Amino acid sequence: MRRSEFLRAVEVEFGARAATLVNDLVLGAVGSRTAAEALEAGVPPRDIWLALCAETDVPVERRHGVGRLEPRRR
Repeated sequence: MRRSEFLRAVEVEFGARAATLVNDLVLGAVGSRTAAEALEAGVPPRDIWLALCAETDVPVERRHGVGRLEPRRR
């Protein structure tokens, strides 16, 4: 997962709460940092995404493959 995919996934899943969660919610699974701090520290975006999902009780079926754009059609 790339950083852009992470940010897209957070926006899709959490909508208006996305920025607040990324900047304010401390995630123990990534070193007791916020998602924004973890990104800056070099934690892989996929690890942050999974930690955020676990902390906010996102169902497992919505955790995988999100944030990716649909492939371009030729």
